[in-house]
Amino acid sequence: MASEKVTSLQVAQKAGVSQSAVSRVFTPGASASKKTIERVRSAADELGYRPNVLARSLITGRSRIIGLVAAYLENHFYPEAMELLSNALQEKGYHVLIFMASQTAGNVSNVVDEILDYQVDGIIAASVALSSNLAERCQAAGIPVVLFNRAQDDPRLSAVTSDNESGGKKIAQFLLAGGHQRIAYIAGWEGASTQRDREAGFVAELEAQGQALFAREVGNFNIDQARLAAGKMFNAEVVPDAVFVANDHMAFAVMDVLRFELGLKIPQDVSVVGYDDVPLASWPAYDLTTVRQRANQMVEQTVSILLDRIENRQGEAQRIAIDGPLTLRGSARIPEGWI
Repeated sequence: MASEKVTSLQVAQKAGVSQSAVSRVFTPGASASKKTIERVRSAADELGYRPNVLARSLITGRSRIIGLVAAYLENHFYPEAMELLSNALQEKGYHVLIFMASQTAGNVSNVVDEILDYQVDGIIAASVALSSNLAERCQAAGIPVVLFNRAQDDPRLSAVTSDNESGGKKIAQFLLAGGHQRIAYIAGWEGASTQRDREAGFVAELEAQGQALFAREVGNFNIDQARLAAGKMFNAEVVPDAVFVANDHMAFAVMDVLRFELGLKIPQDVSVVGYDDVPLASWPAYDLTTVRQRANQMVEQTVSILLDRIENRQGEAQRIAIDGPLTLRGSARIPEGWI
């Protein structure tokens, strides 16, 4: 038979303090003296007491739970970012529930329904979009939402991204400075703001310097589709001498096709540039030139915005785009004077 649950009153009696003192010790952000904390925690350990978080949430109206929803984890950027988000929120006394959703509207809607059932204090949507209907429901429920690495036109939603348009522009400037004449692009999922903004900055800068995009294919941020896109793009009579791939995840697949299936040399025959600067990009096998997304800064801003909305229940939505540097490595011809 299960033993009887220990109560906070029993801990208070054991520690020789008030029941409210026990509550303060186990409430994130509440104040208690070092001596009181030591006495309460010692008594709690001896009695085997753990606070009932669910019961407290019914009293305070705060679950201290954040719903974190993501579309996919194959891209190495997202596991790292989600770990940083989880650690940062835990340091602030919040717990994280992770939910997976596909890009389809119906699936995202079902996942958000489930998140709201958990009475979360806030939602972070990483790499997924919310419909206007979902945004309205979250707003009606008083649940603030922050988009991470994705932006939408909806003025009710805060968003933290890399400055994707500026990143695309930097890549175009780099490839043009390297003397490339046939510059191509492999796009990500065309419904994503990250994809659209990266391509917009890239193409606009090419055109501003008098050069048109030589070729374009779509990889949908998917390894298999990126392989197919690379095969189609480079199985032609005249092929690109440089290609910007919309993220590192696809760029690795593209490089494998170019080298091991088509026998092309990187960067002698073709320069390859990615976006994200995930850890694998620095491995000697890829040595990928890429724009770095500053995950630490993106996470810091995301957590700050979300907690401010939770605590104050006020304030307008914020849109923050964080500039990222172009990291030069061996996958692309480096123009003279760029190092």
